This record gives sequence, C-alpha cells and structure tokens, in this order.
Amino acid sequence: MNSFVRRSIVSVTLSLLSCQLLKAQEPSVADKNTQSASSASGQTSSSASAGSDWHFNLSPYLWFAGAHGTVGALGRDVSIHASPGDLLSHFDIGLMGAAEFRRNRFLLNGDLLWIRISDSRALPFPALSAVSADVRVGQLVWTSKFGYRVIDSKKVKADANVGVRFWDLGQKLNLNPSLLGRNLTASQTWADIVIGGRVQLPVGEKVVVDLLGDVGGWNATAKLDYQFAAVLGYKLHPKWTLAAGYRYLFVNYHGGNAFIYSVVTSGALIGVTYTIK
Repeated sequence: MNSFVRRSIVSVTLSLLSCQLLKAQEPSVADKNTQSASSASGQTSSSASAGSDWHFNLSPYLWFAGAHGTVGALGRDVSIHASPGDLLSHFDIGLMGAAEFRRNRFLLNGDLLWIRISDSRALPFPALSAVSADVRVGQLVWTSKFGYRVIDSKKVKADANVGVRFWDLGQKLNLNPSLLGRNLTASQTWADIVIGGRVQLPVGEKVVVDLLGDVGGWNATAKLDYQFAAVLGYKLHPKWTLAAGYRYLFVNYHGGNAFIYSVVTSGALIGVTYTIK
C-alpha cells in the first residue's frame, strides 16, 4: 500500500471520529425539550414567587392643617376659623401616620390622626366666682380600609377600597376656681363607612404621584364624610421615600343634644415612607 493510500485512509478515519465526537456532544431533541421545560418551569416558579411576595410600608407624617366650619350644641352654634399657625400655637401633643400591608393584589391600610390642643383665657365677669377658664380639645380620626389592586402595571397602579372612618371628639372646660368643684366635659363618637380609591403614577425612576380619595356618611351616621389628597413622592433610597402634598378632609355630623360638627380640615403635609419589604 503506497503512502498516498495510507494518508487517505488516515484522513477518512479522523473525519469519521470527528463526526462521532460532535454528535456525542450535541444534545438530543429530548434533552432540548427537557431543558426548555425546566427553564420555563423555573421562570414560572420565579414569577409566582415574586407575585406572592408581601409588602409593608410605614409612613409617619406631619399635617400642617387649618380648620373652618360650624360647631354647636343645645341649639346654639358658632362659626370657627383657625389657620395652621393658630392650631400650632395651641398644640399640646399629637400622632399622625399611615401603614399599608399588601400581598399579591390585596391591600389593608390604616391612617391615624390624633391631636390635642388647649387654651386659657381670663373671664371678664366679676359676678362669676371663676376668674379664668382652661379648655382642652382632642380629636381622634382613624381610617382603616381593605382594597384590591385593579390595575398593576409599570405606568399606572389603581386600587379600589372600602373601609371605616372612626371619629372621637372630646372637650373639657375647667373654671378657675371652679364653682362647687364642677367642670364641664363632653364628647361625641361615631363611625362612617367610606368607599374610595387610589391611583399611583410613576414619573421617572424616582418620582411617583399619588392621588387618593374616599366618601361616606350618606346620612347613616354623618350626613357627609369625604377626603382627597395629592402626594408627590421622591425615592431617596430603595427603602426610603420622601413625600409632600395636600390633604382635604370634610365631615358634617349632627348628633344628640343638637350637636353639630360641620368642619373642613385642610393643609399641606410632609412625611416619609419606610418600606420594610
């Protein structure tokens, strides 16, 4: 066998071996299908896991509100008008904040407003045994809602919700010195069913606009009870968001002893939101 024939046989043999090696390394159709199914399963599992995550936000805030309207009892009423500065000058203590828990598209949130203000004035009536009067006024407003995220996309998120707004108003009048040791104390408590919603509009990567509102009362308890707010949020950190905006709250309630509380509370607010998860 001459050298030319030997070289030809070696070349053919090497070619055949190369083909066999390539076929051995190439995955079969079944293997490809298995890998594709595994990949799809992994993506589905990851998506389902992401969708079932829970999220919790805590948002303390300050509401620089003024108030105006009509209050009264026992057949007598009076108009009131207090600027944010007036209320701050008589402010004693308060607590304001909101929280929200969300899992998938279901939400549970709450909002608390509790303040106490006081004032003291001399009484220019020499016939009275009291020479001065101290008054303390407290207000507690708690709103709790259950909601569902109707729209959940990158460009817009929209929630529908229903809940209860609880009101507690109290006042205490102390006369100095008090005739026969008696002081005046009064309070009113009620709760309104409210229905509302919220829309979130992202503006860029770090800015989001929140528009929210609700309405209730309908003569079941209060004649009318509603609020709306617009808040601009700026993300300082993945877990911290600075928020500023405007809030308007109105209630018209008529209770026992001809009690009237028809008041608008409105003004600017500022706060932060901490995202736990």
